[in-house]
Amino acid sequence: MANADALTAAPSEFSLAPRLEQAGFVALMGVAAALQLSIAVAQSCLAIAILCWAALVTGRRERIDAPGFFTALIVLGAWTLVSAAFSPQPRVSFVDSKQLLLFLTVPLTYRLATGQRATWLLLVVVSVGAASAALGIVQYGILHYDHLGQRPRGLLGHYMTYSGLLVLVIGAALAQLLFGARSRVWAALVMPALAVAVALTFTRSAWVGACAAAAVLLALKDLRLMAILPVLVAVFIALAPSSVTARFVSIFDLKDPTNRDRVAMMREGVRMIRSRPLVGVGPNMVEALYAEYRDPGAVEQVNPHLHNVPMQIAAERGVPALIVWLGFVVMVLVELGRGLRSGGLPRALGAAALAAMVAMLSAGLFEYNFGDSEFLMLLLLLITLPFAATRPLVRHAQT
Repeated sequence: MANADALTAAPSEFSLAPRLEQAGFVALMGVAAALQLSIAVAQSCLAIAILCWAALVTGRRERIDAPGFFTALIVLGAWTLVSAAFSPQPRVSFVDSKQLLLFLTVPLTYRLATGQRATWLLLVVVSVGAASAALGIVQYGILHYDHLGQRPRGLLGHYMTYSGLLVLVIGAALAQLLFGARSRVWAALVMPALAVAVALTFTRSAWVGACAAAAVLLALKDLRLMAILPVLVAVFIALAPSSVTARFVSIFDLKDPTNRDRVAMMREGVRMIRSRPLVGVGPNMVEALYAEYRDPGAVEQVNPHLHNVPMQIAAERGVPALIVWLGFVVMVLVELGRGLRSGGLPRALGAAALAAMVAMLSAGLFEYNFGDSEFLMLLLLLITLPFAATRPLVRHAQT
């Protein structure tokens, strides 16, 4: 991480710096809010924030800084481009690789969300998430988004994206409730709506991610609090609509078609890896080549991805990419764990980041959430905030 003194000692003759600083942070807040409402607006805000950040770094001749785990993302991005170059359809793979630009969320957040700003951003994420959850409940209860063919999705285009973002917000809100010095009351007020909304999406991977994140946070606070989880699950089963309860029971049904299809996808992924272990079949090529590797036990004729983050990365980008991605995961968890143990990271922000990683990893065993742009942007934002909060605000000379 950057030397704190470097932030206040940077050249001050760049007269536009204060305005760029303010505009960049406002745009970043726009990203945090719009991610749960509109990907187009969120990406527009991200573009503005990147331009402000780039102008600040260039104009003030600052060093580009980021948490240590950003190095792994750079390597992953580089290997993704190598994989795209060897893809059966390089043009398709290179176009898909534009998502790598979202990795800039890390240094951008690290530079602009310093000090108390990080806490404000987390509050924005939770507040907008609460509003989105309320809309999802209305969709279920009034607009009849109450079955697998029509699920609550807020203002987003897909229920998987909606449920995945809700899980990240649940982790952030619970972290505030358990560890925050402020906003505990607000977190407690919005938590029921968040939990109900994610339950009504019928998304089993999201349920797994939410439970895993909650378990880690409760254990981090006090191991004895883990006893609450079975009680909450029992209450959920008792009070949930029968359609939701049936969906929950299907998690454990090996004859369920979607469960069988996911097992088949694992075998398909292994075939892809064996055929091209170094560079994979190419970014965004799993769907195009699905029929070639389709398992006899598969239910669906084609799938857009393999519904498993490690398998998807290895299949489309090669085993080296998987190793780098695992290195990224380990680096994030180690840095968060070290900071939380030593007290070097703000407790609530660090816990929210840890919950986000646990949710991504657990839900990612059943869904390719790391490839979802909205989910990825919010994940990177959340895991960077605790490190950004340790940096002081940049002081700009008056001109």
